[in-house]
Amino acid sequence: MGKPHDLVQGTLDLLILKVISLEPKHGWAIAKRIQQISQHALQVQQGSLYPALYRLEQQAWIKAEWKKTETGRLAKFYALTAAGRRQLQKELASWSRLSGAINLVMRTTE
Repeated sequence: MGKPHDLVQGTLDLLILKVISLEPKHGWAIAKRIQQISQHALQVQQGSLYPALYRLEQQAWIKAEWKKTETGRLAKFYALTAAGRRQLQKELASWSRLSGAINLVMRTTE
């Protein structure tokens, strides 16, 4: 695979929405979960993560709440809104179409 930070444009939003669809998480935990699930193939940098979180919050797809982390420090935890759940479904369908189309091209032998 390419460099760990290479992502198809728009996939970061999908990854964030998917990760927090299971439970609210703070920014660092979101980045770590993406890294963990991808077996370290994807690494989301703070310079990409926090602007994406801000953008998703502005679109009302996520909401933020200040809470204590497991280490006792205060952090912003992000959770999906109802609109975010709908958007996640749209993004998943779009990703499925895109990846399916790319797979078709890759399987072509001519």
